[in-house]
Amino acid sequence: MKNLNNIADLKPLLEAAVKPKVIITTHHKPDADALGSSLGLYNYFLKKNIPAQIISPTDYGDFLKWMPNENSVINFEEFEEKSIDLISDADLIFCLDFNALKRIHKLGDIVKLAPAQKVLIDHHLEPEGFEDFRLWTTQASSTAELIFWFIELMGDVALIDADIASCLYAGIVTDTASFKHPSTTATTHRVAAVLLEKGAKSNKIYEAIYDNYSENRTRFIGFCLSEKLQILKEYNTALIVVTEDELKKFHILTGDSEGLVNYGLSISGILFSVLIVDRKVARKMSFRSKDKFPANEFARKYFNGGGHFNAAGGESMEAIELVEAKFKEALNQYKNYLTT
Repeated sequence: MKNLNNIADLKPLLEAAVKPKVIITTHHKPDADALGSSLGLYNYFLKKNIPAQIISPTDYGDFLKWMPNENSVINFEEFEEKSIDLISDADLIFCLDFNALKRIHKLGDIVKLAPAQKVLIDHHLEPEGFEDFRLWTTQASSTAELIFWFIELMGDVALIDADIASCLYAGIVTDTASFKHPSTTATTHRVAAVLLEKGAKSNKIYEAIYDNYSENRTRFIGFCLSEKLQILKEYNTALIVVTEDELKKFHILTGDSEGLVNYGLSISGILFSVLIVDRKVARKMSFRSKDKFPANEFARKYFNGGGHFNAAGGESMEAIELVEAKFKEALNQYKNYLTT
């Protein structure tokens, strides 16, 4: 374990006779790592008799709703006033799987102004620095793995039960793409082994996440691959652009486009895969790359984004046609990274 920062200083606060009131939050449109790490930590706090509440900035996909105690999560967009009251009364706010307060949208300003001390647990590059306590390193496969490290630092691995283990295992298996990403280390496998020993069922978790899609989502994926996939051979790049009308046609819900960007990288010779989706508020972009292409730098430079070296996201307020044109023009600036 490296770069554990000052997170160990939290132990006296969590072990005090009067338990702190805790809020846990994560980035908007949580994925399995975001929600899994949040619920893993929440279920751990339940075992410690520490009063805690998860507040998600937005909704999330139905494929995550199997996680133990998921029904306790508050959606800020639905319960804004209640969320604000809970945050203002908190002693500690745990911020998981994001490195900047803008990643939780409107909730960011509320968290920033809250009197509670902030705790960052994250593995993304360049943390903003809003926190009082930090467990941060890019060497972890996922925030779920970092939550395991946190529990270990607190001396409480014995408290991990099947509920905690299942949530954390889901975060690890998805953020590593089933242990194939370069961020997967020997430590990652050792953590996963402990979680399996504690009761996580790998086959059931995989089925819940990957074998639980709606018919609409499955037909949408087929449509995107047959009709929308562009191969930009000059740049060894795959691109899918989805319009708002196409989302409506297939009745796409939150989480239904999860993983779509990865299909491009499965094509031989493709080094960069991009998904552009025309959401109502903004054009959302997902970037995935192989080897030396800096997806996070590309996202930050052109599309107000960021993330991991090979997996990043961005957004634009411009019309989708302009976003697509800007993307293709920007590719030329990175041609040296994309040609072999």
